Amino acid sequence: MNIIKNIIFDLGGVFIDINYQKTETAFINAGVINFKDLYNQNRASSVFEDLETGKISPTGFYKEFRNISSTQLSDTTIKSAWNAMLGDFLPQEINWLASIKNKYRLFLYSNTNQIHYEAFTALFQQQTGKSNFDDYFIKAYYSHTFGLRKPYAASYQKIVEEQQMLAAETLFIDDTLVNIEGAKEAGLQTIHLAPPLKVSELGL
Repeated sequence: MNIIKNIIFDLGGVFIDINYQKTETAFINAGVINFKDLYNQNRASSVFEDLETGKISPTGFYKEFRNISSTQLSDTTIKSAWNAMLGDFLPQEINWLASIKNKYRLFLYSNTNQIHYEAFTALFQQQTGKSNFDDYFIKAYYSHTFGLRKPYAASYQKIVEEQQMLAAETLFIDDTLVNIEGAKEAGLQTIHLAPPLKVSELGL
């Protein structure tokens, strides 16, 4: 393993609890029986990818979701069910992150969307009293504003090039295996953070 100078972190499952089952259950309870066919951690319908790359707005997403689910759910119901997967930030992991800030160049790369971004930003402020989780990083890359998403190798390559880093000196940490495979393809070092392993336990 080469020396590590830069670390790119995932967000969900690393610094904030994510429970996809809660969103699936919320949608099933709302009448979307086939939600798992529309969206899961490893595969999603194109409307979700469009939301996560900023190609459609939240309002456009609500409309398209009604189409693909053949329902007449309200925007509020869809938003609430979609946000149900978001749990709490993990204080121990955030404290650890602060402790390594001067040791590495730190970045965040998250597949997310405007709906979730607004929800977890408010949650972070409420839970910690601090204004912005992004302040822990040189730059936070959120797919809906970045225009690219994991696991495509080109997305990692763009971050490496934009930050003038060497891929071989950059470590990517994510809890989703397909994203790890994409980062490997781009030449990054990787760690698959498989539960129950915590990022603070990696010895970095």
